[in-house]
Amino acid sequence: MNKETHPLLTTNIQQLTLCNRGKVRDIYEINDSLLIIATDRISAFDVVLPSGIPFKGMVLTGLSEFWFAYTSDIVENHLITTRIEHMGNPIISQHKDILDGRSMLAKKVKVIPVECVIRGYLAGSGWKEYRETQSICGIKLPPGLKESDKLPEPIFTPSTKATTGHDENIPFSGVIDITGKKLAEELKEKSMKVYLKARDYASDRGIIICDTKFEWGITEDNKTILIDEVLTPDSSRFWPQEGYEPGRPQHSYDKQFIRDYLESIRWDKEPPAPPLRLTLSKTSEKYLDAYKAITGKSLI
Repeated sequence: MNKETHPLLTTNIQQLTLCNRGKVRDIYEINDSLLIIATDRISAFDVVLPSGIPFKGMVLTGLSEFWFAYTSDIVENHLITTRIEHMGNPIISQHKDILDGRSMLAKKVKVIPVECVIRGYLAGSGWKEYRETQSICGIKLPPGLKESDKLPEPIFTPSTKATTGHDENIPFSGVIDITGKKLAEELKEKSMKVYLKARDYASDRGIIICDTKFEWGITEDNKTILIDEVLTPDSSRFWPQEGYEPGRPQHSYDKQFIRDYLESIRWDKEPPAPPLRLTLSKTSEKYLDAYKAITGKSLI
């Protein structure tokens, strides 16, 4: 494994066609496949920060690969391979030094424009909405719940997939308006199945999956498959079971550490973002700890 310490902030493979540069991923088109490269970029409050988190892209790719394999018996996914030598492309091989460990070759699909969020606990925007309406996405919840409480049962709380700005929570009827009833039901059912299987696995390893979001795509032969990343610290809230206590925010394996720092220095949340210093190595440790806790292996 490449023991890099300098974060990879961007790629520029001129021989390949760049089709999207997102907040974290650079995506290149290769015939009927996509080369998805997880950089070490990190965003907070919808702004990409000037500093990267060492090893972050490798953690995202490694965890996604793990979960894609673990859930492949219940849902199909878009992953072809993460092994550079198996991608069969000499241009990719020429850039192995930067791509190894952080890249996946994936099937090209039609992306469904819905974020499929499953919540098992009350946190984040769900906690805010509950305080205002005693419901989330139109789902009525019992009175008297506290922040970080476990919900009576996990709920499907979808949101719009915004290309700019913030995603917005929508009721299930909003998903039906976007996709039609049959596909909406399928998205809900499959997302819940993946969450429940991952939740039980993580629980056996001392981790609470508070919530997570899934993305789905439609293949040419009209199959609905799991895409993008899955069950990473970027797309999920992971809490250690040790020390879990409802009624307050929890310690987490995600980038909440960085959000808290940016709040403490009173950044106005408009670009450019301030540089990060001490938070870089500590956040890197959290991502690496999440990888080890879930997979049982050290990444570096």
